[in-house]
Amino acid sequence: MMKQGKKIGQQLLLVVLLLGAFSLASTAQRITYSLAEREDSRRTDFEIIGKIGSNILVFKNNRNENAISVYNNDMKLVERVKLEYVDDRWINVDFVPYADHVWMIYQFQRRSIVYCMGVKLDANAKRMSEPLELDTTRIGWAASNKLYSTIYSDDKQKIMVFKINNKNPKNFLFTTLLFNANMELQNKHHMSIAMEERNDYFTDFLLDNDGDMVFGKFMRKNGSDYISNLELITKKAGEDRFTIRDVNKKDDRVLDEVKIKVDNTNRRYLFSALYYKQKRGNVEGLYSVIWDKAADSVIKEMMLAFNEDLRKQAKGPDANLKIAFNDYFISDIIIKRDGGYILTAESMYTTSRGGTFNRWDYLYWNNPWSSPLDYSYWSPYYSPWRSPWNRYGGSSATRYHAENIMVLSFDKDETLQWSNVISKTQFDDETDALVSHSLMITGGELHFLFNLYERRTLLLNDHSIAADGKVTRHPTLKNLDRGVEFMPRLGKQVSGGSMIVPCQYRNYLTFAKIEF
Repeated sequence: MMKQGKKIGQQLLLVVLLLGAFSLASTAQRITYSLAEREDSRRTDFEIIGKIGSNILVFKNNRNENAISVYNNDMKLVERVKLEYVDDRWINVDFVPYADHVWMIYQFQRRSIVYCMGVKLDANAKRMSEPLELDTTRIGWAASNKLYSTIYSDDKQKIMVFKINNKNPKNFLFTTLLFNANMELQNKHHMSIAMEERNDYFTDFLLDNDGDMVFGKFMRKNGSDYISNLELITKKAGEDRFTIRDVNKKDDRVLDEVKIKVDNTNRRYLFSALYYKQKRGNVEGLYSVIWDKAADSVIKEMMLAFNEDLRKQAKGPDANLKIAFNDYFISDIIIKRDGGYILTAESMYTTSRGGTFNRWDYLYWNNPWSSPLDYSYWSPYYSPWRSPWNRYGGSSATRYHAENIMVLSFDKDETLQWSNVISKTQFDDETDALVSHSLMITGGELHFLFNLYERRTLLLNDHSIAADGKVTRHPTLKNLDRGVEFMPRLGKQVSGGSMIVPCQYRNYLTFAKIEF
């Protein structure tokens, strides 16, 4: 036992020597690494909370041990705070970060009761309040205990915790709890939505700055690819009812997964989806709808057909241009102050011994009945990933591909201003942790961070797009020679000029702060 402990100590010392004293700098970026912690492995479940005060907070779960690692501005560990008051039977945790504190909302089960709790933490992850009981639910033995979801407004002045009971598949029962920034309950409401069993689907759930809940619901008749009806569903902060409005009833197009975005400045909701002309056809272009809150109606509907030039950029001049966008997925929508927006989409697919993973194979994953164990409650954040990937990857026979990124910029009237494509080719076997990208917004530029192999060395690349659509390739950021690997798509922007990106070193999990 002593020899084993000595060996682990020597390994950790090596990590300290490699990571602690190493800082990379280029003309634009500076990278600082945290030290490896003995408890953290590649399988550690984590969430980057953000920059609280002058510290960086990261939540970590290793089996039933919950802790928050507090790092200073140089990514040196200040303290690892064990969350002993979080019950061993914890289910999930969410965070609402502010400048000098963070609200932690967590769930756990005791016997047949699921508790949803909230606690306020300071910049050192120490409690500023006693845990508050937000809600409880009694469940049966066969029910899923993953009940509550948390959403909050862009200005973080409104926080909503909600649950959806789908025991009756034709009538979903919603319970919403709206809180202010001090976690004081503003109202609790119970509502229902009629569902057509196995044909109705939801978009993401969002909360605007007025405290209004907003999401989309659409239908696929008889399990087909056709979205026959797209509805906007809102719940005003003080009302105990849903308002349902038709957004699109046309059957002359096939829509892919629908994305929704809130424009708080201009009081609008944006719906976007890739579209096809026929069932199981090729992706033809982008469909979008803008709903205005003041007018309470659609003010703009747009169908942008991808032209030949954009298809050549997206897949290369020698590719089959008809299928150029068939493996693209919308990844980010950035709202501009004037009501315009920038949309990004990335080419993602998997291959295996059984063939290529096609987008039609995952099309139905985002329906409420995707989990066979979920007999009583459904949460949108516990359904499988709405992409060909999951966090920990698949079998050794699976290869994960992430290729070009398309960027489209629209003005407030949905007129295309410019388009561009960032070219890249990435793949990895068994895991998707090292492929895809992370988006960093700095002033008038969008930075796309992703790994590429050059001469068998994994390099962190930084390509930026300016407000006029011009792409700049910045000097590559070389990883540590002895095996530190970035996981950029799991990173998080924590300030106007910095991002935290998790890293792998051998079997350890570490974190890097990238400053722009």
